[in-house]
Amino acid sequence: MTNLSVNINKVALIRNSRGGNLPNLVQVAMDCEEFGAQGITVHPRPDQRHIRYDDVPQLKAVVKTEFNIEGNPTPDFLNLVLENKPHQATLVPDAPGALTSDQGWDTVGQAAFLKEVIAQLQEAGIRVSLFVDAEERLVEGAKKAGADRIEFYTGRFAHGFYEGKEKAVEPHRRCALLANQLGIGINAGHDLNLDNLRFYQQNVPGLLEVSIGHALISDALYYGLGNTIQMYLRQLR
Repeated sequence: MTNLSVNINKVALIRNSRGGNLPNLVQVAMDCEEFGAQGITVHPRPDQRHIRYDDVPQLKAVVKTEFNIEGNPTPDFLNLVLENKPHQATLVPDAPGALTSDQGWDTVGQAAFLKEVIAQLQEAGIRVSLFVDAEERLVEGAKKAGADRIEFYTGRFAHGFYEGKEKAVEPHRRCALLANQLGIGINAGHDLNLDNLRFYQQNVPGLLEVSIGHALISDALYYGLGNTIQMYLRQLR
């Protein structure tokens, strides 16, 4: 079974829009776990427009499943991760003002930098995943850099899903087979939703984890958080 990690950035965004602590981010994280989520993901950005750096230790104290911190490995981000030691750090090459993650690492051109950062995190006992596009050379580069896992950027798959889902998923299927051969774990995330998730999971062999936030929180406005998490879990069974 593929694990579901719920990204709670959008919950923090709602909270921040009014100040105060409504909705209570820590309570939402605990509720997601209670409703069946197998992980909690946060992606703090430099402007702290949703997840704030001071949210991380509070979440670390209560999350009982897998805690995953995503972000660009700047010195401030690395200090945050090393101080809080999540189960997994997912490294994403976001520009400081990026609206959302829209591309993966050049694991070949940035191999030396990535290898150094990965080793630093692994030495602290943190599993490291690299956000990558579905290209064979990038999967191979992630393996050479020492990453434990890759996280496929699924935005392009999601955008092409309605025009031709077989064509859209093919690079991911092909790269997943390569990753399995190389012995590197596979995660995925970005624009996965109730329409495309089951098809993606069924066509990407060895998929260990999906991280879903925007679509899941949007669906929860209609179905409720508990029902929505169960709906996503059913797609993964």
